[in-house]
Amino acid sequence: MHQPSFRGIVAALSRKAPRPGLGTAVFGARLLIAFSLPSHVFAHEAHPPAQPATAAVLDEAPFWKENEAAMIKMMNDMEIKPTGDIDRDFVAMMSPHHQGAIDMAISELRYGKNEQLRRIAQEIIVDQMQEIAAMKLAIGQPVTDSAPAPTQQQPASTPVEHHHSGMQMAILEHGLGDGPRR
Repeated sequence: MHQPSFRGIVAALSRKAPRPGLGTAVFGARLLIAFSLPSHVFAHEAHPPAQPATAAVLDEAPFWKENEAAMIKMMNDMEIKPTGDIDRDFVAMMSPHHQGAIDMAISELRYGKNEQLRRIAQEIIVDQMQEIAAMKLAIGQPVTDSAPAPTQQQPASTPVEHHHSGMQMAILEHGLGDGPRR
């Protein structure tokens, strides 16, 4: 059986196709764009995302508001002016990055229902607080142990009356220890 060549196919099509003009050029451009873009770009047009139920959106609104605030604060706090000390600059950028993770984990603890994710959020809080402390110690900055738990809402002028560290308070407050759970 005879396999037609590419040149033969192009020649046959060109005899039957109308003379190139604006319509042909537009069609060719559309084909070129269609084949150059990833398929997932067009998938959004063909299948718009389903809108969640209004009740679910209302339930999630505080969570998303807190997460958005945490992200904005983190990004703003990470914008530093270089000091010439790479290690200090690294800590100055990583500390707000870790604090952002803590703030997002707190939101999960406040609003999340999945117990496995809540435990992971608790671990994130403890781990990130420890890493911030370790980075500060590494560059000679003092680390205080008297900070309130990140989920504890206290005015700045009120002294912390608990003898637990912030990490212990977070563990107790969110169900890993014997303390109350909100």
